[in-house]
This record gives sequence, structure tokens and C-alpha cells, in this order.
Amino acid sequence: MDKYQLLKQYFGYDSFREGQEYLIDSILEGRDVLGIMPTGAGKSICYQLPALLMREADEGAVTLVVSPLISLMKDQVEGLNQAGIHAAYLNSSLTPGQYRKALSFAKEGRYPIIYVAPERLPAPEFMDFARNANIAMVAVDEAHCVSQWGQDFRPGYLKIVNFIDALPVRPVVAAFTATATKEVKEDIIDLLMLQNPAMITTGFDRKNLYFGVQSVKDRYGAVKNYLECHPKDAGIIYCLTRKNVEEVCERLAGEGFAVTRYHAGLSDEERKGNQEDFIYDKKPVMVATNAFGMGIDKSNVRFVLHYGMPKNLESYYQEAGRAGRDGQPAECILLYSGQDVTTNQFFIENNQDNQELDTGLRQLVMERDRERLRKMTFYCFTNECLRDYILRYFGEYKENYCGNCSNCLSQFENTDVTEIAKSLVGCVESCRQRYGINVILDTVHGANTAKIRSYRMDENPFYGGCAKVPSPRLRQVLNHLLIHNYLAMTDDEYAVVKLTEKSDDILTGGEAVVMKLAKEQPHPAKAEKGKSGRRKLSYGASGTGAGSAELSPAEEALFERLRTLRTEIARGEKAPPYIIFSDRTLVHMCMLKPGTKAEMLKVSGVGEYKYDKYGERFLDCIREFIKISGSVEA
Repeated sequence: MDKYQLLKQYFGYDSFREGQEYLIDSILEGRDVLGIMPTGAGKSICYQLPALLMREADEGAVTLVVSPLISLMKDQVEGLNQAGIHAAYLNSSLTPGQYRKALSFAKEGRYPIIYVAPERLPAPEFMDFARNANIAMVAVDEAHCVSQWGQDFRPGYLKIVNFIDALPVRPVVAAFTATATKEVKEDIIDLLMLQNPAMITTGFDRKNLYFGVQSVKDRYGAVKNYLECHPKDAGIIYCLTRKNVEEVCERLAGEGFAVTRYHAGLSDEERKGNQEDFIYDKKPVMVATNAFGMGIDKSNVRFVLHYGMPKNLESYYQEAGRAGRDGQPAECILLYSGQDVTTNQFFIENNQDNQELDTGLRQLVMERDRERLRKMTFYCFTNECLRDYILRYFGEYKENYCGNCSNCLSQFENTDVTEIAKSLVGCVESCRQRYGINVILDTVHGANTAKIRSYRMDENPFYGGCAKVPSPRLRQVLNHLLIHNYLAMTDDEYAVVKLTEKSDDILTGGEAVVMKLAKEQPHPAKAEKGKSGRRKLSYGASGTGAGSAELSPAEEALFERLRTLRTEIARGEKAPPYIIFSDRTLVHMCMLKPGTKAEMLKVSGVGEYKYDKYGERFLDCIREFIKISGSVEA
């Protein structure tokens, strides 16, 4: 079979998404590849499909997929097996007996695709298998983990190139990640020693995601209210600390919400059980630290709430990107508090992940982490398009308006804040650039505190110069000056406000400073609803524009029936519902209302193998619905 036939038979798609075909063809030509594709863009097909084609061309060909987390491997392997593709994983979750049995099956050539943890590669038993197997390709998933500048650096990833060098014949090496800055991209190429790689960046934009930032006094109340407004939706609530996870989960559970928890302090058994409750929709809301989520391919996550600000934009975008993997509208809302900066600074200063690095490099990494925290903090303050802010961080430039973030959907007015800016910059200059943000703000606001008196800042010429300006407005203006480089912050632990080359433009140049200030508080968009209030969904190969429609009330009823059937099948097979069929596939069924096998095979996500397993049951459900409703056009 050719690549198109395999794509339809095993994955149920009629066409490739952006970038997939180029990477697949490059692999089949024997070239190394680097694919930087956003979450939900179909990275896995880029190595799974060529693995099958390599197997057809050479019966003994094996593809090894290096993957960082057990949950990721389990999810991927379960999905492949559901599609009729033999695959296995080799990691620490297996008992010694299970591991030896899986390895013996691998030696017999049963698996065209084998997932393996990077730490497992140098093990003598695995190395013996690899040297005697026909390794056609090594695919490195979450490749940013190889870089010390990446947000999830794993020392084990540095062993991958040694493993490849030890093989009798060098295989094709394919690397994939969803987020990579210029530095991380260069690290991936260098540290994995990719040879003349075919590279593609399909763009970081996830158009189906709504982005919002809220600064609220009662974060728990905001979360509770959100869940009450989205009672049927699955989602993740990320917290900065284990203590926050415990408190939020306990309070929500006590109020009747179907929630569970995940953090590194739980036992392996509890983490596994809670994760499965979430994946199988037994408890559709997960409260977790950043220890949860990498590799979780749950496609129907409709929201990701951050109960606090992450330490960098890479982490935030990766975590937020776990929403809407099926291409359907989803919401990513960050609930910000000033305390989040202090918490993250503590994490940076006490980071234990880089102990293997020498003192100089560890200090360099720490300075880089502080800079990334500043960029993350600016995200919470900016009045510009939030999506554009994220995309620019990753080197992608678009118009400064997306129409699907809290800033773009808020009403702003241009306000001249030049006099306030002069006071702030003048205060920094007159105190000889010795103090941090809070001292500068308290000084211009005229605060009569012990600290201000001890620093003799009550004698500063700008003391009380903005006494009538509300404190939140003063902080907004100072953040604006930092974002636009009129002022800067030092990289050390006790960050101090400094002047820049642009500071003179305000002090002596007479430059006006104009800010966009909101007329009203941003209100979270109900992104999953159309103007009529009905569910608006997309379908098709890409999931982000191949087709879209607003379901009628009757079609929404059909959608719920199909979803109920999917849940029944999933429980019977002890499989996650989204692995049976994704929400996007169910939506397409609602649109096409197939009545025959041929019509069902036109549905995106329905291939021959899955039709044989489930097709007739879904056809019967649709026929029964049409019979009851009395019209094909229901």
C-alpha cells in the first residue's frame, strides 16, 4: 500500500496536514528530519506512517521512538493497537518478567514500532537487542528535552547520540517537538547530530484556542464559577505547588465536582489511578502541578486553567496546548497574582535539575530562567494581543489582533501616561538605580513606610509625585516601561530597576508615552459557542479549518447520543473514549449522517480497521436517531 492508503486504513484520514507529507517523504528518502509542529498538529503520524512503510519494504525493519514519559508511551501504544498496528513500550512501568517478554517479542520481530525511555537505551539487555535488530529509524519525541535551554531538560536525552553511534548501521534520525526557540532548535540539531536534516516549522499558532489573563482577588471562586459554567467539559487546572493542588482539589471535591489530583508527592499507584480516572472521563477535571500532562493525548480537553503563572512561556504554551487537541474550540485562562513571581523566583533559585552542570553553566542557566520569567510576567501585563505576544516569543510574526483572546475582545482606549512615566524614570535615576520595583512604586506614590524612611526615599525629589494615581495604575505604567525597554531589570536574585538607552527619550527627549488601557474588565469568551449559543465545531483532516459548522439543536442531541455510545464502548474495552473516536470524528458523523459503510468511511477519522470494530454500532445509532427524529436533515 502507498502512504495515502495507509493513512486512510489505519488513521482514517484522506489527506495530510500541513508539513506531514514533506517530513514523511524526507524520512522515506533516508534523510534526518526536524519537525517543529504545535500540539495537535499530528507529529506522531510523521514517524508512525513511515515506520509502517519501512516495514512493508523490509519485513524486519523496526522504528524506535524515544519518549520521555511512561504516560506518553502508554497512550501512543494504546492508540496504535486500537488502529490495528502492533506496537510496544519498554520502560520502568513493566515488571522484569513483562519487560523480558516484550523484549523477546521484539527480537522475534513482532513490532514495527517500539517506544523506549532514553534511560533504557544503554542497558546491556536492550543494547544487545538493538545491535542485532534492523533499526531503520530512531524517532525522538519531545526533542526539546535534549537542550539545557529547553523547559524540560532530561540528561538521559544526551545518551541518544551515543546509542545511535553504537548501532552497526546508522538509522534515519527524526526529531519532533511542539515548542522550540532558536537556541533550542540549534541544540537539537547539534546534540542529536542530525545530518543535513529536512526541517519544517509549521507555525506555533493554535487558532482554536482562546487565551485569557485574569487578575482576580479570589482565584478559587473564579475556578469554581468556571466549572459551574462548563459542567460537561473535561479540563485541567494547573497549580504552582503541591499544597495548592491539595487545597483546590479538596475544596472542589467537597462541593461536588468530579475532580482528581496529580503531583510528584503522590505514590506511583495513586498517580496512575488518578490519571486513568481523568483519561477515561470518570473524573473529567484534573488538578495538577506541571508534573502532569506531557504526552497525555486526551483530545477532548476543553479548558486549561492556570491557578498561577508558570515560570516561562515555553511551559505555559505547552501546558495550555493540552486543550483542544481535537481542533475544537477550547479556552486557556491564566489567573495571575503578583505572588506568582516570588514563588517562581524561589523555584529558580532552588532548582535541583541542573546539578550535573558546572558552576558557571548553572549560573548561566539561572540567568536565562530569570529572563524567561520576566517575559512570562510581561505576558500577564500586556494589553496587546496575547496570541501575538506568544507567537513573537517563538519568532513568528503576525498581525497584532487575533479576535480570540481577552485583550482583543476587550475595549481599550489610548491614554497619555507621560507624566507618570517621567516620575517613575526620574525616581530610578535620582536614586542611582539602587532599588527594586516596589520601592520605586511606593516612593512615587508617597508611601510612609519604615522601608521608605530607612532608604531615605522620602527625600527623593519624586517622592509623592503620583500620590493621586491609584497603585494598580502606577504598576501598569511601570510594567509598560519595562515591556517597551524604557526601563530594565537586573538578572540577579534581588532584581533592581535600571535605566536603558531609551530612558533619556522620556526624561529629556520629550517623548510621549501612550498606553492602551481597558475600559472594562476582560470577560472570558465563550469560544465553544456560536452567536446563536449553539456548539460551533470543526472537522476534517486538520481539525483547524478543514471544515466547520454550527450544530443544530437536533444535531447536538445526536452528538450526545454518539458520545454516550462511545463511552459505553470505551468502558467495555477499558480504553479512553477519545481513542475509540475523537470528538471531531463524532461531529463529522453528525454532519454527514452516514447510512452505509461507504458513507461512514468518508467520515474523517474512520478507517477500515476502526469501521470493522465499531462502524456498525455507530451506524445503528445514527439510523435510530433519524428514525425517531423523522428526518435525515434533523
